[in-house]
Amino acid sequence: MRAMSLLFDPVGAEPGMPRYRAVKRALLGAIEDGRLAPGAVLPSEAPLAAAFGVSIGTLRQAVGELVAEHVLLRRQGRGTFVATHSPERFLFQFFHVERADGHREAPVVETVSFARGRLDDDAAEALGARPGDPAWLIENRLLLQGRAIVHDRLQLPMALYRGLTEKRFRERPGTIYRLFQDAFGITVLRAQERARAVAASSETARVLGVALGAPVLELRRTALSFGDKPVEYRVSTVLTGVHEYVQNLSRA
Repeated sequence: MRAMSLLFDPVGAEPGMPRYRAVKRALLGAIEDGRLAPGAVLPSEAPLAAAFGVSIGTLRQAVGELVAEHVLLRRQGRGTFVATHSPERFLFQFFHVERADGHREAPVVETVSFARGRLDDDAAEALGARPGDPAWLIENRLLLQGRAIVHDRLQLPMALYRGLTEKRFRERPGTIYRLFQDAFGITVLRAQERARAVAASSETARVLGVALGAPVLELRRTALSFGDKPVEYRVSTVLTGVHEYVQNLSRA
């Protein structure tokens, strides 16, 4: 119990804040500052609730919300873990392109280019940075069923990803977001996306092998970490002749 108290303190809710939300905030803080590392198992319920000074029911409510938000992961018979960015998580939380008949699969990712550059106006606004700030500019081609379907263009603030190299990026053992998490301590929790129909640019036509001006779907994504801090800006261009963008919605 003494070791537990070194990790967690009793929570005090702000006026009007439910106790479980204070516990949720405390758990997020422990994950963000590394006291609970990616892949770590949460302590058992009784001592953890006691360390926070709350009931087990209150603790379960907080943990349940974090599980629903993919911050924590329950494994039957093994406990609750701090979620890591696995290929399965990428497929079901961050990749929403599937074949029109409902077939889903993880894309094969090919890196087209990796270069030093500057944030453009749109990226700077999304990332809360200044236009022209140093950035890594990365282009990927995503293949589904052996065909190029998605053209991804990433802009990463260099200040957040110091030490990133093309070799490190190309040879990552897992997903891009797993690289962010393991190498830079940046956990992507969610993303904001905006979609619109556009005509394929010369760049997209080249990468995806389609005619210039062909109709495509453009997705502009800002990836967010703890405290809704923006950590990546990505523009994805999707061919929708055979594939669709599918998003599952739930009511609060």
